[in-house]
Amino acid sequence: MASFNLTTSDPSTFILMGIPGLEAAHVLIAIPFSVFYIIGLLGNLTVLFVVGKEQTLHKPMFLLLCMLAFIEIATSTTIVPKALFIFWFNWKGITVGGCFTQMFFLHAVGVMHSAVLVTMAFDHYVAICNPLRYDTILTNARIAKLGLVGMIRAVLFVLPPLLLLSRQPFCANRIIPHTYCEHLAVAKMLCADITIHMTYNLVIVFVVIGSDLTLIALSYGLIVRAVLRISSKKAHQKALNTCTAHICVILTSYSPSVFSSLTQQFGQGIAPHVDIILANINFLIPPMLNPVIYGVKTKELCDKVVKYICRI
Repeated sequence: MASFNLTTSDPSTFILMGIPGLEAAHVLIAIPFSVFYIIGLLGNLTVLFVVGKEQTLHKPMFLLLCMLAFIEIATSTTIVPKALFIFWFNWKGITVGGCFTQMFFLHAVGVMHSAVLVTMAFDHYVAICNPLRYDTILTNARIAKLGLVGMIRAVLFVLPPLLLLSRQPFCANRIIPHTYCEHLAVAKMLCADITIHMTYNLVIVFVVIGSDLTLIALSYGLIVRAVLRISSKKAHQKALNTCTAHICVILTSYSPSVFSSLTQQFGQGIAPHVDIILANINFLIPPMLNPVIYGVKTKELCDKVVKYICRI
């Protein structure tokens, strides 16, 4: 196995340790990492390809699915390739600029992912509660504008703590006990108080994710109220089918993300390698499962995917 070790004395380089305590198993751990990454990549690229090729799928809901697929690809690609280099080749070095770039994209796409899920909830609300005005309320252009707003929001939330971090002095020990440049793990190398970084991390979790989950819950509360007013069982079933995939994606996306963030803040009793594995699962499992969930539960998309598969 090739080795590309770098010394911690290089001021332009950080050292990513992978999963401390499980170094002997790095090569084996890389197998599920690479398999999950490839499956997720293929699934999300399939969604992008099919929706792009099929004019009948050029609708707001499928445009949102494309946004979600693109974000899933960006999320896993920001993390997994570098982790595999660590596991397979012991290539642990990452430049300071590369580390900050990874942090920016990692957290920005996370905030954008949450914004897309909120927009999807609003899409379902309009489709179920105000179907006659759906085409006028939600157009492709309006969805694109909402996506732009989500991107701007992500930059505004993520950029300030990284700019602050980049202006503070780092100590001589530049070892990051992680597979990627996680914000708090990098902040702990500062020769300064990191309270502001820990506080900002909690703000992101509770303000961004908390407000987004509140809006999603509000949308579903209005959907449930509207559905209960309808006596038709067929209408109930249709509403349930419309929302099931989205609810599954919310559970796969938010649950590991929130749990991982809280364990980083308060999980002093948790073994470091467990915390790191949980953090990585957050970037491996949702991108792999979400295309499958929407492919199975969305008939139009499923039919088109099957059509292209049969052509191969």
